[in-house]
Amino acid sequence: MNNQTITKVAVVSDTHSHLDPRIADIVRECDIAVHAGDICGVDILESMQPKSGKVIAVTGNNDPYCHLSDTELPEILSFEVAGETITVEHGHVHGAHKPSHDSLRESHPNAKIIIYGHTHKQVIDKEANPWVINPGAAGKTRTHGGPSCLVIECAAGQEWQIKKYRFSED
Repeated sequence: MNNQTITKVAVVSDTHSHLDPRIADIVRECDIAVHAGDICGVDILESMQPKSGKVIAVTGNNDPYCHLSDTELPEILSFEVAGETITVEHGHVHGAHKPSHDSLRESHPNAKIIIYGHTHKQVIDKEANPWVINPGAAGKTRTHGGPSCLVIECAAGQEWQIKKYRFSED
């Protein structure tokens, strides 16, 4: 990807009251931050500080029990980057243990990328459009090998890149 205007989107999920500081550092290097639910504390959103200050978040299935009312955050949210739509939802309504990517795609056919969380497992599925991605868990709970996140590099008219990050467990 050349240096035309590239927007970097940090994608995290399933912090469950703890954002790994190494992931917070990645968020600070990005233009936009996305949290795909199970935040479990407004302080987590406040600690996410991308360059633009723009933090996009949806509620997860545990957030109503963690002092984050499901009325404060939407269940599904879409936004535009580089002329394309990114849709975010926690994903639990598409299957408890392994949300169906087909169901997600059917629900959001006009998105370029669908972001979900819930499983705590990092996934990048580019097998069909829209792409379906899960950043894994960015906290301490069920990280499956360590806290993780994704960064989407978006540029109009170019193939978008998705970079994986995983850190060792403390």
